[in-house]
Amino acid sequence: MSLDKDTVRKIAFLARIRVPEDALEPLAGELSNILGWVEQLSEVDTDGVEPMTSVADLSWPRRQDVVNDGGDAHAVLANATEPEAAPGGEAKGGFFTVPKVVE
Repeated sequence: MSLDKDTVRKIAFLARIRVPEDALEPLAGELSNILGWVEQLSEVDTDGVEPMTSVADLSWPRRQDVVNDGGDAHAVLANATEPEAAPGGEAKGGFFTVPKVVE
């Protein structure tokens, strides 16, 4: 695929890149070479090749997904500064209360 000067000017405009007028012609040649290389890649037979996310075959260690520290609202709310959010303040629903910051 060959790009002309006007097409490169439009691509630069869409990409919000300022390209001087005298640099459009060399850039058109470079972009045409890149697109030619990409077209060459599309000719490669990739049937039977699984996609990969990395060039190295890595497997990360994973922990079991178990709840080990949650479910104790009284211990968490013991850090609350407002008395209605403290462990005895079930009337507010057992949540932290914070001052309004958005008008």
